[in-house]
Amino acid sequence: MTAWLVALPVLFVVVVLVIATSRSVRRRRATIITLVVLDAALLLAALVVVFTIAFSDTPATAQTAADAVTAVTTTSDAGVPVAQEAASSSASWPALLGAAIAVAGSSIGAAIAVAYTGAAALAAISERPELFGRAMVIVGLAEGIAIYGLVVAIILIGMA
Repeated sequence: MTAWLVALPVLFVVVVLVIATSRSVRRRRATIITLVVLDAALLLAALVVVFTIAFSDTPATAQTAADAVTAVTTTSDAGVPVAQEAASSSASWPALLGAAIAVAGSSIGAAIAVAYTGAAALAAISERPELFGRAMVIVGLAEGIAIYGLVVAIILIGMA
């Protein structure tokens, strides 16, 4: 995971530098297409890794019997044994990932919807001001998508 956090900003800088150094328009277009294909391949590889880890039945780390005895006898500040704390945190990450995806996806969808409906509402209001109430209801309905994503995220975090 740390490798991705380091590699993605480096990849972004490399893409920007390659596009900036391309001289002609035809060469720049070919460069951009090549970089988009490379980015798509990296995205696909990242998704394969994430789904492989998410759907594997084996734990991420192995624990020896001696470590298990030490971990059970060691308690955290809240009085919970460390072994139970580690097991609960490793079991709750899919729910937290799902909550993050729900919020991000619904927020992006709501932003796109509000952009289109807001522009249309302003155009309609400029021609007929009496449509203000109806136009704002439509924009509010588009914003509701983000609220649904937030509700799903709260439910998933409650399950974690």
